[in-house]
Amino acid sequence: MAVVLVAVFYLSSVFKISWQGLKPAVTSPPENIAEVINTTGMPLKLPAGFSISIFAKDLIAPRVIKFDPAGNLVASITSEGKVVVLPDKNGDGRADSEITILSGLNKPHGLAFKCNGEACKFYVAETDKVAVYDYDKNNLKAVNMKKLVNLPSGAGHFTRTIEFGPDNRLYVSIGSSCNVCNETDGRRAKIFSMNADGSDFKEYARGLRNAVFFTWSYVDGRMWATEMGRDYLGDYLPPDEINIISLSTPKVSGRNSIPNFGWPTCYGKNIHDTDFDKNTYIRNPCMEPFEAPSYIDLPAHSAPLGLAFVPEEGWPQEYWYNLFVSYHGSWNRTVPDGYKVVRMKLDAKGNYLGVEDFITGWLTPDNQALGRPVDILVQPGGMMYISDDKAGVIYRVTYFGDKRKE
Repeated sequence: MAVVLVAVFYLSSVFKISWQGLKPAVTSPPENIAEVINTTGMPLKLPAGFSISIFAKDLIAPRVIKFDPAGNLVASITSEGKVVVLPDKNGDGRADSEITILSGLNKPHGLAFKCNGEACKFYVAETDKVAVYDYDKNNLKAVNMKKLVNLPSGAGHFTRTIEFGPDNRLYVSIGSSCNVCNETDGRRAKIFSMNADGSDFKEYARGLRNAVFFTWSYVDGRMWATEMGRDYLGDYLPPDEINIISLSTPKVSGRNSIPNFGWPTCYGKNIHDTDFDKNTYIRNPCMEPFEAPSYIDLPAHSAPLGLAFVPEEGWPQEYWYNLFVSYHGSWNRTVPDGYKVVRMKLDAKGNYLGVEDFITGWLTPDNQALGRPVDILVQPGGMMYISDDKAGVIYRVTYFGDKRKE
């Protein structure tokens, strides 16, 4: 090394080459570049042992992503009114093509598949309804549309997300029509469930301003949901939330066991929103068992969307039972916040242990947003996919540990 440095300084003096210009070529990397592999072209940072690449690009704001029964990635392109399939026929980790299987839809968002043997149904949630199609996994076609239920549409939050729960019922989240208000439509700011044929449509949870995404813990079967708090209370209030929806709320006189998470009157850990609610009460309107508190308070305006539990197979042991959450990012905060994917540390019983960043770099030091993560799909084998409705891509994240160094 000493000989190299002598030569460098000699060349610098002879050819007047600056040390600043030569330094990147002759010095060792500041870290082991094999620890993280990033081929996205963005300055994204991940923990050591992970790689990130672009699975599909040149999409128009992809939102919900799912795998079809044949293993093809399917995405809702909400702003374009269509649903596309992104097959990877050669298995190289990149989509070979973009195939539109549905178009002309009314802001399609939620997607779900349900198969009985070889016969598969494809469920799509538009802003005004949930419909089901016969799905041809061999020819990649969705046909024979049948509307299951009408949903409220119009002003306010327009996304509708659907998922089948462990009980084989289909769940749908419906956001509020406003930032903060008393709703006139009893279906707003709630989660409903129904049978697979659309029958027995009934309320499951209420007081959820905009719980865009939800999922179930594979440990105990409880539903967890992300929740976006209201705007215009400043940079730090109210918190966005992660809620455990499947709470055992005791029956109270005049009420049933449907959990109420408080919006528009309450937020966070049962905090009364006195900026909106000016009424005088004999008792605190934001208290258990009348209102359910948030489980985890998140930074205000971080805009949590997709969430997914980490399985054991193929993932580091310290990640088991944890929850990945995408922070879509703020739009009305003095200093932008969010624009990242975080790891909520949980133990095997779901107890919250803390949070740490998992993927950052979408927000540049000068507060320019390169991307906004939306949905998250986590698979066994150390694989995950993330949609980005600003960059127009779907990322593929892989855990490889120390395999690349062997």
